Amino acid sequence: MKGALLVNLGSPKSTQLEDIKSYLDEFLMDERVIDYPYWLRNLVVRGIILKTRPPKTQANYKRIWDNGSPLIVYTENLCHKVSQNVAFPIEMAMRYGEPSLKNGLRNLSDKGVNEVLIIPLFPQFAMATIESATARIDELAKEYFPSIKTTVLPPFYNQPEYIEVMAKNIKRQLKEIEYDHLLFSYHGVPERHIRKSDITNGHCKMDGQCCQTPSEAHKYCYRHQCLETTRLITQKLNLKKETYSHSFQSRLGLIPWLKPYTAKHIPDLAKNGIEKLAIVSPAFVADCIETIDELGREAKELFIENGGKEFHLISCLNDRQDWANVLSKWMDEWAGKKPEKTEIKL
Repeated sequence: MKGALLVNLGSPKSTQLEDIKSYLDEFLMDERVIDYPYWLRNLVVRGIILKTRPPKTQANYKRIWDNGSPLIVYTENLCHKVSQNVAFPIEMAMRYGEPSLKNGLRNLSDKGVNEVLIIPLFPQFAMATIESATARIDELAKEYFPSIKTTVLPPFYNQPEYIEVMAKNIKRQLKEIEYDHLLFSYHGVPERHIRKSDITNGHCKMDGQCCQTPSEAHKYCYRHQCLETTRLITQKLNLKKETYSHSFQSRLGLIPWLKPYTAKHIPDLAKNGIEKLAIVSPAFVADCIETIDELGREAKELFIENGGKEFHLISCLNDRQDWANVLSKWMDEWAGKKPEKTEIKL
């Protein structure tokens, strides 16, 4: 029997300090998130970050936590809507925290599933997201569920259905506001991660040209896939080049990360005359602490402090029905069922 597993990043169990620490420990000790040798990662994470960062992270989560983590709630709702569209079992799981990957696979196995489509809910490939999640699923399958065969849905950053539903979501919200500029803010990663993912061992130079030059490296290049996401969405929306830009948020540490940094780019936009800024984060399919608090609060304050007048956060796809329909279509195609035509009108 076939089944599918929707995978997102995860959230702490609650806003209690110990749950925050436990989540950050599991997340940041992943060698694909902070790719230092274990001894150094242990020193940085457990010797420094977990002794200083949790209270601030706790305060951030408390600001957005209503009836649970938004990321968990939206993913649960999405899973429910998708399950109503397809004829086989669907489960959801988080790479870190609960519901765990192991429980997700177990629930499918208990229902008689032996072929699982893994759907990482990350549009672009990154070591810290898709690679980490699929590597962990492989480990769990070999150890606990050897009879289960898994297939991973590739990054969908350039899939027409995803681009259309993203463009529709953005256009709907832009119609309700006045704005001078649309900023595409992607979650950042260290530049080192881009080079480590380069299967050609030389194409990725991050020199402004490599992402536009066709290469096999683009299959695993997060930067290229982010830029391509922006290009395709703005093309679908018929936006002029001077009306939008991109940046990368959530930098951690002092090493070089992908540029431009959102925290620097936003003040520059305000100082250069942009008064009404709209911001969207296409690296996320569900709103979470990085969108609601980091962008919706911190980035807004930064923009206003530097002369901006109006700031508008464009919400993610979350549990929209048209997004659930797209995922259902992909699942049916994998399962060999010819899906009904899904039209997403802008």
